[in-house]
Amino acid sequence: MKKILVLAILIAMAGTFTPALAGGTSGQPGEVSGKSVGAAALSLLIWPGLGQLILDNPVDKNVTHAVLGLTVVFRFWSAYDAFVDRRGGVWHNRI
Repeated sequence: MKKILVLAILIAMAGTFTPALAGGTSGQPGEVSGKSVGAAALSLLIWPGLGQLILDNPVDKNVTHAVLGLTVVFRFWSAYDAFVDRRGGVWHNRI
């Protein structure tokens, strides 16, 4: 049983080295500025998506962050995303 478990873990780890199917979907970080720091505070403390709205991101990204803001963990990602003023990102089956 132990050998099967170790083999399953090794196979799962080997699968993580394969490139993602939707390559090139990561966003490009911008510059940290006073505006991005304020946007990050809004996303973390009030509601995710507000920071992206302040930074003039596309509406679909704002809505995605606002809806996923129902999960507490996503607040941290949304705050980081606003803090570095990340442009682009994921949408349409590239999440």
